[in-house]
Amino acid sequence: MGSFSIWHWLIVLLIVVMVFGTKKLKNMGSDLGSAVKGFKDGMKGAAEGDPQQPVPPAQQVAAPKTDANTVDVETKTKS
Repeated sequence: MGSFSIWHWLIVLLIVVMVFGTKKLKNMGSDLGSAVKGFKDGMKGAAEGDPQQPVPPAQQVAAPKTDANTVDVETKTKS
């Protein structure tokens, strides 16, 4: 087990349980498990699904010409 023996890991586990408590560790474990399951489902859906069609790039629209003295600004209200 590397440089640490089983007793080192048991002491670390005991300290972690004392600091966080079993309820919080259970909640963190279930959250992590659901995140991994969602990731696996997403990857499986992407692999089995139809290949997505590439999205064509958006067309650029030329801005209308304005008078040289016109200033284009956005106004914001003070809060």
